[in-house]
Amino acid sequence: MSGTLLKGKRGLVVGIANEHSIAAGCARVLRAAGAELAVTYANTTSKPYVAPVAEGLEASIFLPLDVEQDGEMTAVFDAIQAEWGQLDFLLHSIAFCPKDDLHGPVSQCSKEGFARAMDISVHSLIRLTRAAVPLMQNGGSILTMSYYGAEKVVDNYNIMGPVKSALEGTVRYLAAELGPQQIRVNALSPGPVQTRAGSGIAHFDALIDDARRRAPERSLVTLDDIGHAATALFSDLSAKVTGEITHVDGGYHVIA
Repeated sequence: MSGTLLKGKRGLVVGIANEHSIAAGCARVLRAAGAELAVTYANTTSKPYVAPVAEGLEASIFLPLDVEQDGEMTAVFDAIQAEWGQLDFLLHSIAFCPKDDLHGPVSQCSKEGFARAMDISVHSLIRLTRAAVPLMQNGGSILTMSYYGAEKVVDNYNIMGPVKSALEGTVRYLAAELGPQQIRVNALSPGPVQTRAGSGIAHFDALIDDARRRAPERSLVTLDDIGHAATALFSDLSAKVTGEITHVDGGYHVIA
């Protein structure tokens, strides 16, 4: 990926959990493409794992952002306003569901668990977008992370399937609303990757093996693969691409 493709662009990356997370992989490629980055961490527990990543990225802004905590999102965007005065792109890569609800059947998901999964995984994108738009006076690009389980039933993905379906629907509506302001909204749908978040899904190793065996390219997606796709969507090369769910899965989604 060209080291100048994102030169002069400034972006916020939300969702880095450690060096192996999808958001971290994307951030490294974005930085290599010339972008200046602001990075957040979820809480004091995760900070020691995210700090080395932020340092490696030479992040201009490094602040806490727990989307369930009032005020932290405002503080992040206030810092961006003070430091940069603008924002060119936003990467949203956070999702959560309480373990009991994630591992149980959809029909047994609790009201509280469903509401929390939707709030953290979907409505947080809406809130981040609302905060980002005033800083995107010259247009911009917003990207979130989905998964094939939003489209088809994937064993053991359970309630996160409907949650990701809601996320993809939100992408389309945000794209339609923000298009007149030249703000593009898209989602990537990567194949399974060995991350801490992925390991929370029951029988995740079987999911990995199935993807490797059945994908037309007969290989798993890498963090760099996802990062390259994100960089392309944030770049001016994708100036007329919005409302899309772009698969980065070696073609797995086309196989019945």
